[in-house]
Amino acid sequence: MAEINSAAIMVLMTAGSQEEASRLAEMLVGAHLAACVQIMPQMESIYRWKGEVHRAPEFLLLAKTTAACFDELEREVRSLHTYDTPEIIALPVAHVSAPYFEWLTSNAFPPLVSRQAALEREAPIPPQAEG
Repeated sequence: MAEINSAAIMVLMTAGSQEEASRLAEMLVGAHLAACVQIMPQMESIYRWKGEVHRAPEFLLLAKTTAACFDELEREVRSLHTYDTPEIIALPVAHVSAPYFEWLTSNAFPPLVSRQAALEREAPIPPQAEG
């Protein structure tokens, strides 16, 4: 079984516009804080804020990442998000196929992991010299 910090998680977030959702998704994938972020089409949210019920269009983001990335992911999203209190909810992944998990952990890793180590994982393995 994988260590708890490398456990796969799904992070749900919302954004008030397609542009903001795309900006957040590209930042997360570009920074290796998520291996993939899907942006769901516009939906309507009905919520309570400061004692009043509001309605607003929103876009749902589904980020595939690891538990070790969550703190940095949250910090980065909060620093760029236009909402005072953005939705950032992590759900554990109960089961994941081995090949997908390998891909996920090769593309989403915490900031303490050397970027060089990640690049080495992507580099082709040189052929063995014959003997």
